[in-house]
Amino acid sequence: MKKVLVLSLVVLLTGIAIYAAASLTGNWELTMTTQRGEQKSDMVFTQTADKLDVVMKRAGRDGTITETKGTGTVKGADVEFSITRTGRDGNPMTTTYTGKIVDDNTITGKVTMMQNEVDWKATRKK
Repeated sequence: MKKVLVLSLVVLLTGIAIYAAASLTGNWELTMTTQRGEQKSDMVFTQTADKLDVVMKRAGRDGTITETKGTGTVKGADVEFSITRTGRDGNPMTTTYTGKIVDDNTITGKVTMMQNEVDWKATRKK
């Protein structure tokens, strides 16, 4: 019985270690549904250990593509990153995204924008 328990524990921990080792590094598409409709952004994640560097590219209201950078962390399946951009009033506006890794190609989470909580989903580009 002890052998079965130990073996089960080893298999479980090996699976967790493999899952935790999966890297988010790569190109992603982030989709949010807001009061203004669906918004998509291209994302580039670069993960080094638990540190995450983020580049977000999206079209502004006038169609011009803007690029903003941010940083974050990955702890197990939990992901958090912040992007700082210039607001309409010219002041910096920081938005923090929190989520969970669903699988190697999907992250889902929530972000608070202008006092509204919005769901987001990122899918890895192929």
